[in-house]
Amino acid sequence: MKKFFKSLLYTGLLVTAFTFIACQADGDDTPIVDNETNVAANSTTAQLIKRTVSNDGSFDNIIDGSSCFNIRFPYTVEVGGVEITVNSKEDLKLIEKIFDAIEDDSDLLDIIFPITVTLADFAEVTVNNIEELRELAANCIEGGGDEDIECVDIVYPVTMFTFNINSQQTGTVTVNSDREMRLFFAGLGEQDLVGIDFPIELEAFDGTKISINDYESLADTINRFKDVCDEDDDDDYNDDDFTKERLDSLLVECPWWVKDLRRDNIAQTAQYEAFKLEFATDGTVTASGPAGGVITGTWETQITDWRVVLTLAFEDLVDFNLTWFVYEIDESKIKLFKGDGNRIILESACDSGKECTDAEITSSLSECVWVVANGQGTFLEYLKWDFTNMNIHVRNPNETVVDEGNWSIDQGVLSFNDLSLEVANYIGEWTVISCAEDRFEIKRGEELLVFERNCD
Repeated sequence: MKKFFKSLLYTGLLVTAFTFIACQADGDDTPIVDNETNVAANSTTAQLIKRTVSNDGSFDNIIDGSSCFNIRFPYTVEVGGVEITVNSKEDLKLIEKIFDAIEDDSDLLDIIFPITVTLADFAEVTVNNIEELRELAANCIEGGGDEDIECVDIVYPVTMFTFNINSQQTGTVTVNSDREMRLFFAGLGEQDLVGIDFPIELEAFDGTKISINDYESLADTINRFKDVCDEDDDDDYNDDDFTKERLDSLLVECPWWVKDLRRDNIAQTAQYEAFKLEFATDGTVTASGPAGGVITGTWETQITDWRVVLTLAFEDLVDFNLTWFVYEIDESKIKLFKGDGNRIILESACDSGKECTDAEITSSLSECVWVVANGQGTFLEYLKWDFTNMNIHVRNPNETVVDEGNWSIDQGVLSFNDLSLEVANYIGEWTVISCAEDRFEIKRGEELLVFERNCD
């Protein structure tokens, strides 16, 4: 039966070809295409197929900032003076964790050139410097407005047939991936007709499978799904890490310190030092500062263009008044931004004022690893500290031990001992000034270290 249908398809291609040849004999150069059995290689349906199978380069936007292409593995980047080899998509998560640990995470990453990038049509280009990379990226359309269709995919394998009208040659090929499909179309000319061995299957972004039996339903289905999901074609690599519901719950769970505030590229943090925001379930938010007094405003979260936004409105605190894109959230931190020059970083005040005992500190430090989260972008913030068994093992992002020693705690004074390599300057006594289960702050003179627990 399968062979019978293939024969019918070949017959359809041949009938179209013979009709075209007859038209040429009559002086008519316009090809006649039977859309039930085939499509022209340059037809609207063929263009939809090519857009659907284009290479999606948005998965590594944290590195190259462009959705039109991706960098071919492996390659090397330098983050804060530390070289990291990127071998797979999993390694991109390490870059994200490093950025998450630093508040001002702009211009922290350098790509080691040359690199090879894969374009939308799967062609590969060697890029020798950052200027060439930016020139390529400048030709991209970000925000989901590019030609790439990502909300629906073809399920492989798919058998394709061709007929060249000029040479009257037929061909067949089994296609097993988007790359093979795009290259298949790249090898066709204007005089080629294309046939598909129906039925085939499409898979929508939500996992729904759709059976396709002809070209009309193929084109209709692609058109129907092409704009119904977030293609994530932007640099906001954290925007799939949370939901509106989780943000709503987190906001009202505890008060929040204003740790950083920037408006129109001007730092405003100093005037809001020790400001605390408290969100209520009725949509009101109060702001209180160290000088006393409470200012009341409103808050609301929404989904806009598949992104979570938080709108703040105060009558007397205009620096907060904006519809903010929510960039990142976790149990202790929320990052908001709007454009390049507006940012708020909120830090959880759940444990503010809690007294720390030596036993609690010892118990907390003995679990997971810890990272310095001062938000200054120094090399220290790329290191992982393991305090297990009263020892200290410090590792870089490649999991190489770069220093080791031991520690002790006595009446709230934490001592780092016997460090001799990367963090030798931090030997000595540090006073614990605040603590929580997953965060503590220590101070030595004017030096302050903020440690946060990382259990990933």
